[in-house]
Amino acid sequence: MNKKIGLKEAISIGVGGMVGGGIFAVLGLAVSLAKGGTPIAFLLAGILALITSYSYVKLSIAYPNRGGTVKFINQGFGKTVFSGAISNLLWVSYIIMLSLYASAFGSYAPNLLEITHHKTIDFHIYASGIIILATVINYYSVAVVGKIEAYAVVIKLIILVAFIFIGGYGLIGNPELTQLAVTNWEAPIKLFAGGMVIFVAYEGFELIANAAPDIINPEKNISRAYYISVIFVIILYIIIAIVTVGSLPFSKIATAEDYVLAEAAKPMLGQIGFSIITVAALISTFSAINASLLGAGRVNYEIAEDDELDHHFLAKLWNQPIGLMVTAIATLILVNILDLESISTAGSVGFLLIFGIVNFVGFRLSKNTGSNKVIPLVGFVLCMVATVILINQQYETNLLGVLISISIIGFCFIAEWIYKKNRKKIKEDKKTSS
Repeated sequence: MNKKIGLKEAISIGVGGMVGGGIFAVLGLAVSLAKGGTPIAFLLAGILALITSYSYVKLSIAYPNRGGTVKFINQGFGKTVFSGAISNLLWVSYIIMLSLYASAFGSYAPNLLEITHHKTIDFHIYASGIIILATVINYYSVAVVGKIEAYAVVIKLIILVAFIFIGGYGLIGNPELTQLAVTNWEAPIKLFAGGMVIFVAYEGFELIANAAPDIINPEKNISRAYYISVIFVIILYIIIAIVTVGSLPFSKIATAEDYVLAEAAKPMLGQIGFSIITVAALISTFSAINASLLGAGRVNYEIAEDDELDHHFLAKLWNQPIGLMVTAIATLILVNILDLESISTAGSVGFLLIFGIVNFVGFRLSKNTGSNKVIPLVGFVLCMVATVILINQQYETNLLGVLISISIIGFCFIAEWIYKKNRKKIKEDKKTSS
Protein backbone atom coordinates (compact mmCIF):
# COMPACT_ATOMS: atom_id res chain seq x y z
CA MET A 1 0.00 0.00 0.00
CA ASN A 2 1.30 3.42 -0.96
CA LYS A 3 -1.92 5.17 -0.10
CA LYS A 4 -2.43 6.53 3.40
CA ILE A 5 -5.56 5.45 5.26
CA GLY A 6 -7.81 7.92 7.08
CA LEU A 7 -10.01 7.23 10.09
CA LYS A 8 -13.12 6.44 7.99
CA GLU A 9 -11.22 3.93 5.87
CA ALA A 10 -9.68 2.31 8.97
CA ILE A 11 -13.11 1.96 10.59
CA SER A 12 -14.49 0.45 7.37
CA ILE A 13 -11.69 -2.16 7.44
CA GLY A 14 -12.74 -3.18 10.96
CA VAL A 15 -16.49 -3.10 10.30
CA GLY A 16 -16.08 -4.81 6.92
CA GLY A 17 -13.95 -7.53 8.53
CA MET A 18 -16.52 -8.23 11.23
CA VAL A 19 -19.76 -7.78 9.29
CA GLY A 20 -18.51 -10.09 6.56
CA GLY A 21 -20.39 -13.32 6.42
CA GLY A 22 -20.31 -14.02 10.15
CA ILE A 23 -23.68 -12.60 11.18
CA PHE A 24 -25.44 -14.32 8.28
CA ALA A 25 -23.76 -17.63 9.09
CA VAL A 26 -24.08 -17.80 12.89
CA LEU A 27 -27.28 -15.92 13.81
CA GLY A 28 -29.48 -19.01 13.58
CA LEU A 29 -26.91 -21.03 15.50
CA ALA A 30 -26.81 -18.33 18.20
CA VAL A 31 -30.61 -18.47 18.65
CA SER A 32 -30.55 -22.28 18.85
CA LEU A 33 -27.97 -22.08 21.66
CA ALA A 34 -29.11 -19.00 23.63
CA LYS A 35 -32.84 -18.79 22.76
CA GLY A 36 -34.31 -15.49 24.07
CA GLY A 37 -30.91 -14.53 25.47
CA THR A 38 -29.33 -14.29 22.01
CA PRO A 39 -28.77 -10.48 22.29
CA ILE A 40 -26.92 -11.13 25.58
CA ALA A 41 -24.80 -13.83 23.91
CA PHE A 42 -23.74 -11.31 21.24
CA LEU A 43 -23.07 -8.72 23.96
CA LEU A 44 -20.82 -11.13 25.92
CA ALA A 45 -18.84 -12.04 22.81
CA GLY A 46 -18.61 -8.33 21.93
CA ILE A 47 -17.29 -7.36 25.37
CA LEU A 48 -14.49 -9.92 24.99
CA ALA A 49 -13.71 -8.52 21.52
CA LEU A 50 -13.65 -4.97 22.95
CA ILE A 51 -11.27 -5.91 25.78
CA THR A 52 -9.00 -7.67 23.27
CA SER A 53 -9.07 -4.64 20.98
CA TYR A 54 -7.28 -2.70 23.76
CA SER A 55 -4.25 -4.99 23.40
CA TYR A 56 -4.44 -4.62 19.61
CA VAL A 57 -4.54 -0.81 19.91
CA LYS A 58 -1.43 -0.65 22.09
CA LEU A 59 0.50 -3.21 20.03
CA SER A 60 -0.52 -1.63 16.71
CA ILE A 61 0.75 1.78 17.83
CA ALA A 62 4.00 0.42 19.34
CA TYR A 63 4.76 -2.13 16.59
CA PRO A 64 3.00 -1.06 13.37
CA ASN A 65 3.53 -3.81 10.82
CA ARG A 66 1.53 -5.23 7.91
CA GLY A 67 2.08 -8.68 9.43
CA GLY A 68 -0.36 -7.66 12.20
CA THR A 69 -1.15 -10.50 14.60
CA VAL A 70 1.75 -12.69 13.38
CA LYS A 71 4.27 -9.92 14.15
CA PHE A 72 2.74 -9.23 17.58
CA ILE A 73 3.09 -12.88 18.59
CA ASN A 74 6.72 -12.93 17.41
CA GLN A 75 7.37 -9.70 19.30
CA GLY A 76 6.12 -11.29 22.51
CA PHE A 77 7.64 -14.77 22.23
CA GLY A 78 10.41 -14.54 19.64
CA LYS A 79 10.56 -16.96 16.71
CA THR A 80 9.94 -20.14 18.71
CA VAL A 81 7.96 -23.34 18.21
CA PHE A 82 5.17 -21.79 20.29
CA SER A 83 4.92 -18.54 18.29
CA GLY A 84 5.17 -20.46 15.01
CA ALA A 85 2.38 -22.85 16.05
CA ILE A 86 0.08 -19.97 17.07
CA SER A 87 0.83 -18.14 13.80
CA ASN A 88 0.01 -21.30 11.86
CA LEU A 89 -3.19 -21.60 13.89
CA LEU A 90 -4.08 -18.09 12.68
CA TRP A 91 -3.69 -19.22 9.07
CA VAL A 92 -5.79 -22.36 9.69
CA SER A 93 -8.41 -20.21 11.48
CA TYR A 94 -8.64 -18.06 8.35
CA ILE A 95 -9.35 -21.25 6.39
CA ILE A 96 -12.08 -22.16 8.92
CA MET A 97 -13.59 -18.67 8.56
CA LEU A 98 -13.58 -19.06 4.79
CA SER A 99 -15.43 -22.36 5.23
CA LEU A 100 -17.97 -20.60 7.46
CA TYR A 101 -18.58 -17.88 4.84
CA ALA A 102 -18.84 -20.44 2.03
CA SER A 103 -21.25 -22.47 4.16
CA ALA A 104 -23.46 -19.38 4.62
CA PHE A 105 -23.35 -18.67 0.87
CA GLY A 106 -24.30 -22.29 0.15
CA SER A 107 -27.24 -22.07 2.58
CA TYR A 108 -28.66 -18.76 1.28
CA ALA A 109 -28.15 -19.15 -2.49
CA PRO A 110 -30.61 -22.04 -3.15
CA ASN A 111 -33.41 -19.83 -1.75
CA LEU A 112 -32.99 -17.61 -4.82
CA LEU A 113 -32.20 -20.25 -7.43
CA GLU A 114 -32.40 -24.01 -7.04
CA ILE A 115 -30.12 -25.93 -9.38
CA THR A 116 -30.95 -29.58 -8.68
CA HIS A 117 -34.03 -29.12 -6.41
CA HIS A 118 -32.07 -31.08 -3.79
CA LYS A 119 -31.10 -28.84 -0.87
CA THR A 120 -27.91 -30.68 0.13
CA ILE A 121 -26.55 -31.01 -3.41
CA ASP A 122 -27.34 -27.34 -4.15
CA PHE A 123 -25.52 -26.35 -0.95
CA HIS A 124 -22.34 -28.15 -2.02
CA ILE A 125 -22.51 -26.76 -5.58
CA TYR A 126 -22.89 -23.15 -4.40
CA ALA A 127 -20.40 -23.40 -1.50
CA SER A 128 -17.74 -24.96 -3.74
CA GLY A 129 -18.52 -22.71 -6.72
CA ILE A 130 -18.12 -19.47 -4.76
CA ILE A 131 -14.69 -20.53 -3.43
CA ILE A 132 -13.53 -21.39 -6.96
CA LEU A 133 -14.89 -18.07 -8.32
CA ALA A 134 -13.21 -16.05 -5.53
CA THR A 135 -9.92 -17.88 -6.14
CA VAL A 136 -10.06 -17.03 -9.85
CA ILE A 137 -10.77 -13.35 -9.04
CA ASN A 138 -7.88 -13.23 -6.55
CA TYR A 139 -5.51 -14.56 -9.18
CA TYR A 140 -6.92 -12.27 -11.84
CA SER A 141 -6.59 -8.97 -9.96
CA VAL A 142 -6.06 -7.87 -6.35
CA ALA A 143 -7.50 -4.47 -7.35
CA VAL A 144 -10.82 -6.14 -8.25
CA VAL A 145 -10.90 -7.77 -4.79
CA GLY A 146 -10.48 -4.31 -3.20
CA LYS A 147 -13.27 -2.78 -5.31
CA ILE A 148 -15.67 -5.63 -4.51
CA GLU A 149 -14.97 -5.21 -0.78
CA ALA A 150 -15.43 -1.41 -0.91
CA TYR A 151 -18.85 -1.64 -2.59
CA ALA A 152 -19.96 -4.67 -0.54
CA VAL A 153 -19.34 -2.94 2.82
CA VAL A 154 -21.66 -0.08 1.85
CA ILE A 155 -24.37 -2.32 0.33
CA LYS A 156 -24.56 -4.78 3.23
CA LEU A 157 -24.60 -2.03 5.88
CA ILE A 158 -27.41 -0.15 4.09
CA ILE A 159 -29.47 -3.36 3.85
CA LEU A 160 -28.79 -4.38 7.46
CA VAL A 161 -29.64 -0.91 8.82
CA ALA A 162 -32.84 -0.90 6.71
CA PHE A 163 -33.65 -4.36 8.10
CA ILE A 164 -33.22 -3.00 11.65
CA PHE A 165 -35.53 -0.01 11.10
CA ILE A 166 -38.23 -1.88 9.20
CA GLY A 167 -37.97 -4.96 11.42
CA GLY A 168 -37.96 -2.79 14.54
CA TYR A 169 -41.17 -1.12 13.39
CA GLY A 170 -42.63 -4.58 12.78
CA LEU A 171 -41.98 -5.54 16.40
CA ILE A 172 -44.75 -3.22 17.56
CA GLY A 173 -47.51 -5.52 18.79
CA ASN A 174 -45.70 -8.67 17.60
CA PRO A 175 -46.61 -11.59 19.93
CA GLU A 176 -43.16 -13.14 19.44
CA LEU A 177 -41.64 -10.28 21.47
CA THR A 178 -42.32 -12.34 24.59
CA GLN A 179 -39.56 -14.73 23.45
CA LEU A 180 -37.03 -12.08 24.58
CA ALA A 181 -38.27 -12.34 28.18
CA VAL A 182 -35.71 -13.51 30.77
CA THR A 183 -37.77 -16.67 31.30
CA ASN A 184 -36.83 -17.72 27.74
CA TRP A 185 -33.09 -17.21 28.27
CA GLU A 186 -30.82 -20.20 28.61
CA ALA A 187 -28.82 -20.68 31.84
CA PRO A 188 -25.96 -18.13 32.28
CA ILE A 189 -23.24 -20.70 31.48
CA LYS A 190 -25.08 -21.69 28.28
CA LEU A 191 -25.52 -18.04 27.33
CA PHE A 192 -21.80 -17.49 27.72
CA ALA A 193 -20.99 -20.68 25.79
CA GLY A 194 -23.41 -19.60 23.06
CA GLY A 195 -21.66 -16.24 22.85
CA MET A 196 -18.29 -17.97 22.48
CA VAL A 197 -19.51 -20.29 19.69
CA ILE A 198 -20.49 -17.19 17.68
CA PHE A 199 -17.34 -15.27 18.68
CA VAL A 200 -16.16 -15.74 15.07
CA ALA A 201 -18.63 -13.00 14.07
CA TYR A 202 -16.30 -10.46 15.76
CA GLU A 203 -12.83 -11.69 14.74
CA GLY A 204 -12.44 -9.31 11.77
CA PHE A 205 -11.41 -6.26 13.81
CA GLU A 206 -7.84 -7.64 13.90
CA LEU A 207 -7.48 -6.72 10.21
CA ILE A 208 -6.95 -3.09 11.30
CA ALA A 209 -3.55 -4.22 12.64
CA ASN A 210 -2.40 -5.08 9.11
CA ALA A 211 -3.22 -1.53 7.98
CA ALA A 212 -1.63 0.19 11.02
CA PRO A 213 1.56 1.38 9.22
CA ASP A 214 -0.57 3.27 6.69
CA ILE A 215 -3.04 4.96 9.04
CA ILE A 216 -2.81 8.77 9.20
CA ASN A 217 -2.14 10.20 12.69
CA PRO A 218 -1.77 6.69 14.22
CA GLU A 219 -1.61 7.81 17.85
CA LYS A 220 -5.24 8.99 17.67
CA ASN A 221 -6.77 7.15 14.72
CA ILE A 222 -5.66 3.58 15.46
CA SER A 223 -7.45 3.54 18.84
CA ARG A 224 -10.52 5.26 17.40
CA ALA A 225 -10.69 2.82 14.49
CA TYR A 226 -10.63 -0.23 16.78
CA TYR A 227 -13.05 1.04 19.42
CA ILE A 228 -15.57 2.68 17.06
CA SER A 229 -15.73 -0.34 14.74
CA VAL A 230 -16.09 -2.89 17.58
CA ILE A 231 -18.70 -0.87 19.52
CA PHE A 232 -20.67 -0.15 16.33
CA VAL A 233 -20.75 -3.87 15.44
CA ILE A 234 -21.75 -4.90 18.99
CA ILE A 235 -24.76 -2.55 18.82
CA LEU A 236 -25.59 -3.69 15.27
CA TYR A 237 -25.51 -7.39 16.22
CA ILE A 238 -27.56 -6.91 19.40
CA ILE A 239 -30.31 -5.03 17.55
CA ILE A 240 -30.34 -7.60 14.72
CA ALA A 241 -30.67 -10.36 17.35
CA ILE A 242 -33.56 -8.51 19.07
CA VAL A 243 -35.41 -7.99 15.76
CA THR A 244 -34.89 -11.64 14.72
CA VAL A 245 -35.95 -13.25 18.02
CA GLY A 246 -38.85 -10.78 18.34
CA SER A 247 -40.12 -11.45 14.81
CA LEU A 248 -40.09 -15.24 14.45
CA PRO A 249 -41.17 -18.11 16.70
CA PHE A 250 -38.30 -20.36 17.84
CA SER A 251 -39.74 -23.24 15.79
CA LYS A 252 -39.45 -21.21 12.55
CA ILE A 253 -35.94 -20.02 13.49
CA ALA A 254 -34.91 -23.66 13.99
CA THR A 255 -36.33 -24.64 10.57
CA ALA A 256 -34.54 -21.75 8.83
CA GLU A 257 -31.41 -21.84 11.04
CA ASP A 258 -28.95 -21.50 8.14
CA TYR A 259 -30.74 -18.51 6.54
CA VAL A 260 -32.65 -17.08 9.52
CA LEU A 261 -31.91 -13.40 8.79
CA ALA A 262 -33.74 -13.63 5.47
CA GLU A 263 -36.65 -15.42 7.15
CA ALA A 264 -36.83 -12.63 9.77
CA ALA A 265 -37.49 -10.07 7.02
CA LYS A 266 -40.63 -11.92 5.89
CA PRO A 267 -43.14 -10.79 8.57
CA MET A 268 -42.81 -7.13 7.49
CA LEU A 269 -41.74 -7.30 3.83
CA GLY A 270 -42.89 -10.73 2.71
CA GLN A 271 -41.02 -12.55 -0.09
CA ILE A 272 -39.42 -9.29 -1.33
CA GLY A 273 -37.79 -8.74 2.07
CA PHE A 274 -36.67 -12.36 2.15
CA SER A 275 -35.05 -11.96 -1.28
CA ILE A 276 -33.37 -8.62 -0.42
CA ILE A 277 -31.74 -10.04 2.73
CA THR A 278 -30.72 -13.16 0.80
CA VAL A 279 -29.00 -10.95 -1.79
CA ALA A 280 -27.29 -9.02 1.04
CA ALA A 281 -26.09 -12.31 2.52
CA LEU A 282 -24.70 -13.44 -0.83
CA ILE A 283 -22.90 -10.13 -1.40
CA SER A 284 -21.52 -10.13 2.15
CA THR A 285 -20.30 -13.71 2.14
CA PHE A 286 -18.83 -13.36 -1.37
CA SER A 287 -16.91 -10.21 -0.42
CA ALA A 288 -15.77 -11.83 2.84
CA ILE A 289 -14.49 -14.90 0.96
CA ASN A 290 -12.68 -12.66 -1.53
CA ALA A 291 -10.96 -10.55 1.12
CA SER A 292 -10.21 -13.48 3.47
CA LEU A 293 -8.63 -15.53 0.68
CA LEU A 294 -6.29 -12.65 -0.08
CA GLY A 295 -5.54 -12.14 3.63
CA ALA A 296 -4.94 -15.86 4.29
CA GLY A 297 -2.50 -16.09 1.38
CA ARG A 298 -0.56 -13.12 2.73
CA VAL A 299 -0.58 -14.40 6.34
CA ASN A 300 0.77 -17.72 5.09
CA TYR A 301 3.55 -15.88 3.19
CA GLU A 302 4.41 -13.74 6.27
CA ILE A 303 4.73 -16.85 8.45
CA ALA A 304 7.03 -18.55 5.92
CA GLU A 305 9.06 -15.34 5.62
CA ASP A 306 9.54 -15.38 9.41
CA ASP A 307 10.95 -18.91 9.07
CA GLU A 308 8.00 -20.46 10.94
CA LEU A 309 6.64 -22.34 7.92
CA ASP A 310 8.36 -24.24 5.13
CA HIS A 311 10.07 -21.91 2.64
CA HIS A 312 8.18 -23.59 -0.20
CA PHE A 313 5.33 -21.27 0.87
CA LEU A 314 7.45 -18.32 -0.29
CA ALA A 315 6.95 -19.56 -3.85
CA LYS A 316 4.46 -17.76 -6.08
CA LEU A 317 1.87 -19.12 -8.46
CA TRP A 318 0.58 -16.68 -11.09
CA ASN A 319 2.02 -13.72 -9.12
CA GLN A 320 0.28 -14.72 -5.88
CA PRO A 321 1.69 -16.61 -2.84
CA ILE A 322 1.27 -20.38 -3.25
CA GLY A 323 -0.55 -20.26 0.11
CA LEU A 324 -3.54 -18.71 -1.66
CA MET A 325 -4.11 -21.89 -3.68
CA VAL A 326 -3.43 -24.14 -0.66
CA THR A 327 -5.95 -22.08 1.36
CA ALA A 328 -8.60 -22.37 -1.37
CA ILE A 329 -8.19 -26.16 -1.66
CA ALA A 330 -8.27 -26.64 2.14
CA THR A 331 -11.44 -24.49 2.33
CA LEU A 332 -13.10 -26.57 -0.39
CA ILE A 333 -12.40 -29.74 1.60
CA LEU A 334 -13.59 -28.33 4.95
CA VAL A 335 -16.85 -26.81 3.74
CA ASN A 336 -17.83 -30.07 2.06
CA ILE A 337 -17.18 -32.36 5.02
CA LEU A 338 -18.09 -30.33 8.14
CA ASP A 339 -21.42 -28.98 9.42
CA LEU A 340 -21.93 -25.31 10.33
CA GLU A 341 -21.72 -25.78 14.12
CA SER A 342 -18.44 -27.74 13.89
CA ILE A 343 -16.94 -25.06 11.62
CA SER A 344 -18.10 -22.28 13.95
CA THR A 345 -16.78 -24.08 17.05
CA ALA A 346 -13.37 -24.72 15.47
CA GLY A 347 -13.15 -21.09 14.31
CA SER A 348 -14.13 -19.67 17.70
CA VAL A 349 -11.71 -21.93 19.62
CA GLY A 350 -8.91 -20.91 17.23
CA PHE A 351 -9.54 -17.18 17.52
CA LEU A 352 -10.17 -17.28 21.29
CA LEU A 353 -6.76 -18.90 21.73
CA ILE A 354 -5.05 -16.47 19.33
CA PHE A 355 -6.66 -13.42 20.96
CA GLY A 356 -5.79 -14.83 24.39
CA ILE A 357 -2.14 -15.04 23.32
CA VAL A 358 -2.23 -11.49 21.87
CA ASN A 359 -3.68 -10.27 25.19
CA PHE A 360 -0.84 -12.05 27.00
CA VAL A 361 1.68 -10.35 24.68
CA GLY A 362 -0.03 -7.04 25.52
CA PHE A 363 0.40 -7.82 29.22
CA ARG A 364 4.01 -8.94 28.80
CA LEU A 365 5.01 -5.89 26.75
CA SER A 366 2.94 -3.36 28.72
CA LYS A 367 6.04 -1.35 29.68
CA ASN A 368 7.06 -1.04 26.02
CA THR A 369 3.57 -0.14 24.84
CA GLY A 370 2.66 2.13 27.76
CA SER A 371 -0.50 0.16 28.42
CA ASN A 372 -2.41 -0.68 31.57
CA LYS A 373 -1.32 -4.19 32.64
CA VAL A 374 -4.70 -5.17 34.07
CA ILE A 375 -6.81 -4.93 30.87
CA PRO A 376 -4.66 -7.30 28.73
CA LEU A 377 -4.39 -9.70 31.69
CA VAL A 378 -8.19 -9.71 32.11
CA GLY A 379 -8.51 -10.27 28.35
CA PHE A 380 -6.09 -13.21 28.49
CA VAL A 381 -7.87 -14.84 31.45
CA LEU A 382 -11.32 -14.34 29.90
CA CYS A 383 -10.19 -15.80 26.54
CA MET A 384 -8.77 -18.88 28.28
CA VAL A 385 -11.85 -19.33 30.49
CA ALA A 386 -14.09 -18.83 27.44
CA THR A 387 -12.16 -21.49 25.51
CA VAL A 388 -12.54 -24.02 28.34
CA ILE A 389 -16.28 -23.27 28.77
CA LEU A 390 -16.85 -23.47 25.01
CA ILE A 391 -15.04 -26.81 24.69
CA ASN A 392 -16.86 -28.21 27.74
CA GLN A 393 -20.30 -27.13 26.46
CA GLN A 394 -19.67 -28.33 22.91
CA TYR A 395 -18.24 -31.63 24.19
CA GLU A 396 -21.77 -32.56 25.30
CA THR A 397 -23.59 -31.44 22.16
CA ASN A 398 -21.00 -31.31 19.36
CA LEU A 399 -18.17 -33.74 20.08
CA LEU A 400 -17.02 -33.67 16.44
CA GLY A 401 -16.45 -29.89 16.58
CA VAL A 402 -14.38 -30.25 19.78
CA LEU A 403 -12.27 -33.10 18.36
CA ILE A 404 -11.61 -31.10 15.18
CA SER A 405 -10.62 -28.02 17.22
CA ILE A 406 -8.21 -29.96 19.43
CA SER A 407 -6.79 -31.85 16.42
CA ILE A 408 -6.12 -28.61 14.55
CA ILE A 409 -4.31 -27.06 17.53
CA GLY A 410 -2.30 -30.26 18.07
CA PHE A 411 -1.44 -30.45 14.37
CA CYS A 412 -0.18 -26.83 14.34
CA PHE A 413 2.16 -27.49 17.29
CA ILE A 414 3.44 -30.87 16.04
CA ALA A 415 3.99 -29.60 12.48
CA GLU A 416 5.89 -26.53 13.77
CA TRP A 417 8.02 -28.66 16.11
CA ILE A 418 8.95 -31.04 13.27
CA TYR A 419 9.70 -28.12 10.93
CA LYS A 420 11.90 -26.31 13.48
CA LYS A 421 13.73 -29.57 14.31
CA ASN A 422 14.43 -30.28 10.63
CA ARG A 423 15.58 -26.69 10.01
CA LYS A 424 17.97 -26.94 12.95
CA LYS A 425 19.35 -30.26 11.64
CA ILE A 426 19.85 -28.81 8.13
CA LYS A 427 21.73 -25.80 9.58
CA GLU A 428 23.94 -28.08 11.73
CA ASP A 429 24.69 -30.33 8.73
CA LYS A 430 25.70 -27.26 6.68
CA LYS A 431 28.05 -26.09 9.44
CA THR A 432 29.59 -29.55 9.70
CA SER A 433 30.11 -29.85 5.93
CA SER A 434 31.67 -26.37 5.70
